[in-house]
Amino acid sequence: MPGTDRDEEQPGRTADEASRAADGTGATAGEAGGPRPPFADCVHCGEPTEYPADRPGALLCPHCEWLEAQRSACSG
Repeated sequence: MPGTDRDEEQPGRTADEASRAADGTGATAGEAGGPRPPFADCVHCGEPTEYPADRPGALLCPHCEWLEAQRSACSG
């Protein structure tokens, strides 16, 4: 399906953001405040979301949230 290949580089996402999302900490070694709790995985694609893992509900990554918003906005 076009636009769902998660191996492609995401526009607007820097390599640093991608590496922070990949390790689940959301923080680099130089940031104050220590490591953050791990992020929950998206229920559609498995990518890390912007939400902590202990948050209830079906969580989506920013990309899937955007796709879902497009689908629901044009459902009529």
